Amino acid sequence: MSERKPYASDLSDERWTLIEPVITAWKASHPSVSGHQGKYEMREIVNALLYQSRTGCQWSLLPHDLPPRSAVMYYYNLWRADGTDKAIHDLLRFQIREKKRRLADPSLVVLDTQSKHAAAGVPATTTGKDAAKKVPGRKRGLAVDVLGLVIAVVVAAASIHDNAIGNALLDRVVANTGGTVTKALVDQGFKNTLVAHGADLGIDVEVVQRNPADQGFVPQPKRWVVEQTYGILDLHRRLVRDYEHDPASSESRVYWAMTDVMTRRLTSTSTPTWRLT
Repeated sequence: MSERKPYASDLSDERWTLIEPVITAWKASHPSVSGHQGKYEMREIVNALLYQSRTGCQWSLLPHDLPPRSAVMYYYNLWRADGTDKAIHDLLRFQIREKKRRLADPSLVVLDTQSKHAAAGVPATTTGKDAAKKVPGRKRGLAVDVLGLVIAVVVAAASIHDNAIGNALLDRVVANTGGTVTKALVDQGFKNTLVAHGADLGIDVEVVQRNPADQGFVPQPKRWVVEQTYGILDLHRRLVRDYEHDPASSESRVYWAMTDVMTRRLTSTSTPTWRLT
């Protein structure tokens, strides 16, 4: 890695060791026709992506001592398109579950959606207004395991009903886990069509009812983990709004944010705070 003052978002040697094998394998399977090895170190490309994830900065405002935006964008788009971002994410998820003495894939997931305002310049054709929450922008759907780890993510226009997001999430859960999931917990925003779709996939979808006596936000057993994951993702400022032109890029941002989170969990590294000390 080039000599420069490190950023708080940079990968430590220990954290980079968790990611490096996937990147090295990717590089080996994508040799340059000219034999050129590339001007920028892959670790620095990932550091730039994690810096942008944490700070939310524009591509043009990446620090000058990190690789230029053209190089970072090139690899970001390439890894999104060929699934390398998800491959890194899933490998880390398997490792955390193994560390917690769990099987690689879960048997239970928790689903929820979150509507986010879209930034200026995001194509109107990919956004909409959440009729219930009155939020114009995009809707982010997550399926997480009991540890709060992301099993599937779907991003669509905020006008899309939760059921449609839920159906897509369940389809991806099955694809991502090989059919190990047999139970899904959802809130009352999801309806019977999701329950029926889950049954077709062999997944028992349980709509967790809210206690009418509860006032304000009250965490519900097991379901609270998805709310916790949304809160953790919001520490990554690139996810506070939806800045991406392509919803697939929005999904990729979730994978990179969780990659940051999981490498820290695996190495017992604290997440830097934004509060000044």
